[in-house]
This record gives sequence, structure tokens and C-alpha cells, in this order.
Amino acid sequence: HYSFGFSHLVHLGDGLDIDLADILDYLAGDYRVRAILLYLENIGDARKFMSAARRAARVKPVIILKPRRFPDQPDDAVFAAAFRRAGLLRVDTSDELFQMVEVLKAAKLVNNDRLAILSNSSSMSLMATDVLYDFGGRLAQFSEATQQGLETLLEPSAQPNPLDVGDQANEKAYGQALDLLLADPGVDGVLVIKTPSAFTDTTAVADTLLQRPTTNRCVIASFPGPQTGAEARRRLGRKIPTYETAGDAVQAFMRIVQYKRNQSLLMETPPSLPEEFTADIPMAKAVIAQALAGGRRLLNEHEALQLLSAYAIPVAETLTAKSPYEARQLAARLNQAVTLKILSPDIANKSQIGGVARYLNTPEAVQQTATAMLMRLRTVAPAARFEGFVLQPMLPRDGSYELTLGVRAGGGFGPVIYFGQGGTEAETINDFTYGLPPINMHLAREIMAQTRIYKRLRYSLLRRADLKALALTLVKISQMVVDLAELAELHINPLWVNEDGVVALDARVHLTPADAGAAPAQRLAIRPYPNELEESITLPNDRKLLLRPVLPEDEPALHALVSRASPEDLRRRFFQPIRELSHEMAAGLTQIDYNREIALVAVGPGLPGKAVVYGIVNLSADPNNDRAEYSILVDRALIGMRLGNLLMRRIIDYARSRGIGEIYGEVLKENTPMLQLNQALGFSIQSDDDDPALKHVILKLHHIDSSAG
Repeated sequence: HYSFGFSHLVHLGDGLDIDLADILDYLAGDYRVRAILLYLENIGDARKFMSAARRAARVKPVIILKPRRFPDQPDDAVFAAAFRRAGLLRVDTSDELFQMVEVLKAAKLVNNDRLAILSNSSSMSLMATDVLYDFGGRLAQFSEATQQGLETLLEPSAQPNPLDVGDQANEKAYGQALDLLLADPGVDGVLVIKTPSAFTDTTAVADTLLQRPTTNRCVIASFPGPQTGAEARRRLGRKIPTYETAGDAVQAFMRIVQYKRNQSLLMETPPSLPEEFTADIPMAKAVIAQALAGGRRLLNEHEALQLLSAYAIPVAETLTAKSPYEARQLAARLNQAVTLKILSPDIANKSQIGGVARYLNTPEAVQQTATAMLMRLRTVAPAARFEGFVLQPMLPRDGSYELTLGVRAGGGFGPVIYFGQGGTEAETINDFTYGLPPINMHLAREIMAQTRIYKRLRYSLLRRADLKALALTLVKISQMVVDLAELAELHINPLWVNEDGVVALDARVHLTPADAGAAPAQRLAIRPYPNELEESITLPNDRKLLLRPVLPEDEPALHALVSRASPEDLRRRFFQPIRELSHEMAAGLTQIDYNREIALVAVGPGLPGKAVVYGIVNLSADPNNDRAEYSILVDRALIGMRLGNLLMRRIIDYARSRGIGEIYGEVLKENTPMLQLNQALGFSIQSDDDDPALKHVILKLHHIDSSAG
């Protein structure tokens, strides 16, 4: 029925010995498998699943079907965030699951979501447009040349897109219009709709589509009808994705768009941080320790804002008072209009009990309002604990947007980051999205782009927003999750953002005691950057470099390292003559899964993305950590500085610490310096029976003498 077969059909049962991640690893390496279709209800080991899923999605499509309301599971949006981060495509029905195998063949032709709709039915076009907008797509805007070419096919008052050629349009009209649309640079895909008509031959239109020359644009079709439509769908077959309804066709196009976007998360090079920030971790831990020592798991607002300040997140100046009279004294000292808030660990939303008052211009007004707030608290919530008041100088809003962001529990995925429209009605508006930490600037922007408010933030000309500052705030929150094992939940609402930056006005933080000796990163589904591997090194010429794990931001510097290498060096490293790395190859070397791979780079001073890379050594292990393959490249300017020796020693130490059984590599016979280094480090060197120009080098870690080399 779907014109393809299965090489494997696997049911895991309870998964006591083999789990889903094991199957993904196996299928990713099987050359017979073109795509992987999954139905799942839950995920056991989230980190293992994410590692396997990201590896598989890099080499072949992984399409997933999961019930959205499965009992005893975290918010389904958390799963959606995990699937996006892993590069998977999620569908909603079993039919879609199978159809996507063929539809994704057109994925390489789609660069964005701009769709042109060509139809002989205005009603079908309009319904297709509704579906397009529901999925977040856009109608393509045609160029002037395209519009001029279409004038002979349209009525003078007709809209250019959707393009209605009328119920009498024959195959010639369809062909002329299609040629114009496929040549337009503003079109990413074309949906061709042909409804049955007594005036024209439906199958002839289908044949016209098949006769078009190969194009770099995606063409998708809808031919409704049980007779002529069915014959047209049969003729188009596997060459052009074809559906009975226009809505299904649009949905298929947008699934391709979603797939390409998810894949870009695995490959796109993030920009470097717009500024360097150093978290005051001791200060943050002191605030947390003081609360836990006092038996509290909820920070008050003043403490929560102190925590944000420790991570260089701008906050409003905040003072605390124990009584209405003390609040009056603080207001007199500030000598300006203030905001007054009541402090109670039992009141999550202060506005609901009248616990927030703004624009209080005099100390007397502050005292009177504070007294009234306290009486109201004791009347409305007599059991609620009272801890005082917070005063903040009134800040001019200046067109700021109110947003909310922070950290929530994500079930088996650990803590997750959320972002959305804020304010007192945030829960009612329900414009939230999630992302799995750790994140960088690119992933932060991707999280923001999932919300409705993002379009206003990005495109409004009158109320501009500093999107870099906003993305950097998400990156800082991500670092808090990595550093602070006790951080269970963080809610910033509101966070104001305008063209001048961001400022947090209110925050709530929930804590949970951490297990003694447990690393904060262990609770995350994606292993974060292992900063414990950073070290300063000194070369024999007294030059100091930083040795650290590679980051996605290092891709431009890696390209520069390759450009400085000689053709002979590159041939020895990549076993073929190359001039430069492709983006895909460079992304594979820099955007790594620290749970299974490691790459150490020796860099000069500067932020990632701006620092010069002088050497890189990679180690990629199999899923069971039995064997790991290494590769290395060193800047020619530092040959003789023992940098290659140092990189190899560090990667061997790392492999031993991870329990890897052996390290292996392939070295050209003519690469004498590398073979000499291998021998000095204790590698065994073996000839290849099939290729005399190749040597296999193997280091059994449990046999190596620690003083080798």
C-alpha cells in the first residue's frame, strides 16, 4: 500500500534487557535501513535515548508516533522539545508515520516554509491556506517577474497566492503556471490542487507534473476524487507526494519543514556569546545553603533575585522590610515612586490577593498600602506565613514586553527550560515552549521561535526587543541548571525586554536537597559541557594555550585551522585530497554528544567562536564504550612543540577514566611522525592485509604502562 517494505520489525516488550536506545544504535548502523519508524509511549533512560536518537537522526530519518496524553508522563511539550532537539520528526497518526518515509525524499528540496498554492478551486485553496497557517507556514510572496508572467492566466482581480487558474484550466495552463512558480526564488514549495472537472482531463494534468524537468523546488499534489483523482494519484505514484485532500498535502509539506528545522539543530553553527559572563557560583550556593539550612525549600523574592544576580541576569533593585513602618522608612530613603509587594512563601501569585501595588509616590502611601496588604493577607489567607515586604523603585516600561521564563520539572528528562508570554495572565494565555538544557545562543533562539509572542518580538518596528539579551538570559538560566543541583524550579515573571535589554522584576525559586556527592549534570538528559577537562598548558616556547572540550561555536576556527594546513597534512588526516571541510563534516567534529564522544581543542585567548584553534583531537566511542576511534590534527606552526603528544595523552587519560577498553585508529604508512607517536604511547601497529598503504594502530588501555612515551 505504501510502496516500501520492512527490513526489521521489532517489539521490545518490557525492554528488560534491550531498550529503545539499543535498537536505534543498531538500526543507525544498518545500511539496509533507509528510515526508522517508532511508536513509543514512554522513555526509560532519557540520556541514553537522546544520545542514540541524535546519532541515528544524523544519518537517516527517524519518524516517531507517540500518544500525547499518556498517563503518568510529564507535559507532552517536554517530549516535543526532546524530539526537536534530537532531530526527530513527530507525526500524529499511523498513516502519517508510513507516508513520511516517501515524503521526506523531498526534504533536501525544502529550505523554508514559503508555499505557493496552484489550484482550479478557490474554496480548496482557501482551506489549504488555513491548514498552512495552523502549522505556522507562510504563503510565498511572488516576484514581480512571476506576477507579470501569471497575468495571462488569471482574472484581473485575482489574488496571486493562492493562485486560482479556474475550473476550466487545462494541463497547458497548469504547466505554464507551475514553470513560473518553480523559477521564483521566493518559493520553497508548490502545492498543485486539481479537483475533478467536466471541462478538463485530470490525468492529463498529472502527466504534466511528471513531465516537468528536475527542479530544486519541492512539488506536492492533491488530486481529490474516487475515480479520476485516484488514477492521477496512481500515476504520480512515488515520484511526487500526492494526497486526496489538500489539507493532508499541506500538512505533509509542513512536516518536511519541521524535519529540516529539527535537523538544523543538529548541524547549525551557533554564534559566539555576545558577552562574556562569569557566574558567581559561591554566592549562588550560599543563598541556597542558607535557605536549606533554615528548613526552607522556597526562596523569598529578594533571595531569588540575588540568585539571578549571581548569574549576571539584570534585576530590579530590591529592598526588604519587616513591617509597614520599615517599608515607609525605606521609601523615604529611595525618595521616588516605588512598587510594593508582600512576601509570603505560601502565596504563589501575589496579584490575586492584592499583594502588589505600583506607583506609590510617598512614604505615607507606602505605609498605608503595606498595612492594608497585611490585613488582607490575614483575612483572605489566614494560614499564610508573612515574611515582610519588598520595595522596588518604579522602572519606566518604555514599550517593554512582559515575558516569563525559567525552569520546570521535566520528568525523566530532568529539569527543562521554558519561555513564553508573561504577566498576570500568563497561564491563561498559555504561550509556552520548552527546551532541554544545556543550550547555546542558537538553541535559545529556537526555543523562543516556538512561541506566538516571538513574532512580535522579532518583527515589530515600533516596539523593538533586544533578542540577543533575551537569548543570553536563557543561556544563563541553562548554566544555573548545570551548576546548581538543588535548583528544582525557577519562575521569572515578569521579565521585561525592550531594545535596551532585559530586567527581571520578580522571581520564585523552589529547591530540593541534592544527594551528597551527586554531580548536578547527572540529572540532565543531555550531558553538558565537561568543564572539568579544561586546563591551561604551556608549550616548550613558553606559549600558553587553553586545552578544553570543543564547542559548536568553534566551527569557524576549525575551518581556519584546516585552511592553514598543507594539502599533504589534510590528505594524511582525511585519507583523501581536500581543500576545506564541508559544513556537515565540521559540524560533526564540533557539535558532539559529550555522553559518547569527546574532542579536545588547544585554543588561544578569546570567547568560543573567536579564539584561534591550534589543534584538535577527537575520540568517538561505540555505544557500549568497548572501543573508541581517535583522530588528530595540529597546526603546522606548532609542529615540534609536542602539542600532538600532549593532546594524545589527554585523550588517552579521558578514555581510561570513562572505562573504554581500547583506542584504535587508521594511519597512512607514509605518516611516519604519527606512527612514531603511536609507538611511543604504547599502540600496537598492524598492517592491513587488503591495503598495504594503511596501518592499524590499537591501544589496549588495561595493558598500557602508565609511563609509556
